[in-house]
Amino acid sequence: MYYPQRYRTIHVGITSKRPHPRRRFSDMTPSTPTQSHFTLSRSSGVLLHPTSLPGPYGIGELGFYARNFIDWLADAGQKYWQVMPLGPTGYGDSPYQAFSAFAGNPYLIDLATLRGEGLLHETDFAATPVFAPARVDFGLQYIWRNQMLERAYISFVGGSAEHLTPDFEAFKSEEAAWLDDYALFTALKAAHGGLPWNAWQPAVRDRQPEALELAQSDLNVTIERTKFIQFLFFRQWDAIRAYARERGIEVIGDIPIFVAMDSSDAWANRDQFYFDEQGQPSVVAGVPPDYFSETGQLWGNPLYDWKVMQKDNFAWWVERFKGSLKLFDLIRIDHFRGFAASWEIPFPADTAMHGRWVPALGHEMFQAVRDALGVLPIIAEDLGVITPDVEKLRDDFEFPGMAVLQFAFGGGDFAVNDFLPHNLRENQVVYTGTHDNDTTRGWWAHAEEQEKHNFRVYTSSDPSEASFVPQMMRLAFESRANLAVVPLQDVFNLGTDDRMNLPGTTGDHNWTWRYHAGDLRPDMASSLRALTEETGRQGN
Repeated sequence: MYYPQRYRTIHVGITSKRPHPRRRFSDMTPSTPTQSHFTLSRSSGVLLHPTSLPGPYGIGELGFYARNFIDWLADAGQKYWQVMPLGPTGYGDSPYQAFSAFAGNPYLIDLATLRGEGLLHETDFAATPVFAPARVDFGLQYIWRNQMLERAYISFVGGSAEHLTPDFEAFKSEEAAWLDDYALFTALKAAHGGLPWNAWQPAVRDRQPEALELAQSDLNVTIERTKFIQFLFFRQWDAIRAYARERGIEVIGDIPIFVAMDSSDAWANRDQFYFDEQGQPSVVAGVPPDYFSETGQLWGNPLYDWKVMQKDNFAWWVERFKGSLKLFDLIRIDHFRGFAASWEIPFPADTAMHGRWVPALGHEMFQAVRDALGVLPIIAEDLGVITPDVEKLRDDFEFPGMAVLQFAFGGGDFAVNDFLPHNLRENQVVYTGTHDNDTTRGWWAHAEEQEKHNFRVYTSSDPSEASFVPQMMRLAFESRANLAVVPLQDVFNLGTDDRMNLPGTTGDHNWTWRYHAGDLRPDMASSLRALTEETGRQGN
């Protein structure tokens, strides 16, 4: 457990005056109208998804342990906490396949806070399951936590925590643009036994007004409960963000380029995608065969009809970025290359082999969003096979790109590798690894001999498995890249068993990793602070 002497709690309530408002984009608007891009200071941060926080109820929550981690980051001299998408997850539990691009994940709601506010009671916890401390059991969370949140809503309807009522009503009004559709989507999905929206009764599948009005009436209780649960999530996230700002920590969030096929976004905005009259996609997203996959990757996400989106000046994207900027200080865009061109695969398909590259209107979209919102604090995930059109789109808007050191030492003529520390640019974010990589220690243990040879030649060293990770972290921090980010697993020097995700699989271990409360030690904070100061990454 990490217990800094200056640890303190803060009030998490929202009042009508909003003493701790979500950070609006206007807070980040530059004072001079001539500035057209944001600039990263020389700084560093740690990647950790909130589900990986410790805690008694089987998954990380937005309460004590989240604030404890923020305190540790501050004492470690870090400026950024990077998280993955915070949306409600579905099949496979991937945060990159959420039921909504705007909603929050109810699993993250801190139950202790609800108990302290009178929305839950001691008797509600009498049948709490025994949770594994190191792994998330999403199936158990789905059953037990949803029951707990339903009890909290029943308690609220019954008169508990009446002081929340004005703020709940304000939340529903402020977020109606996405919340109404999401709450109705969730209620209809439950009413249809969990089936995807394109398997619902045609009248609601096709959003016929009379059918939607009837559903609103019949499912009102479920709809209101969903809205209340979203209110609880955003209220607690606001409090965590306020606490982070007090400690000098900013949050880097994540926007997956595509939305999930089974999402309120696809159902409520069907005209923005390539769907037929029955709601089946005509084409879906993926990536073509490459060195790592002989058949490519078939993701199955619906693809945007960019020309339709252009007709209303990309209003959906403007709202999406506006919503994300309420949650995060910086936004990392996953699969940035898809804004230049997407691999379009005819539906249905068994693999991603038979597709084609189709140009997107990324430049027009980003220009419309920038015109509407101002300077965009975006990091472009420009990994993979990057073509000149992708580089031009990134550079036209001066978005920092990404580099991953685990990719730096492959091949025979490795000296020309763009990810080698001496080849990095200032306007770039360097990672030892990401959520999709093995841990850095695990990578070294399983690296090909050529990669190990290249590393030894490049660094004139022969590290042990234990000393390799600190050396890689130092290479990242000493590089020219303005921002260096390391997964918490690398700070802990953990092996393959503790990786977050293995792409292309749906294994039980994906997205489930959690650290133990005692793992976050003060001496680790001191070591990370020393490295940060030695490499001039204080973020001032």
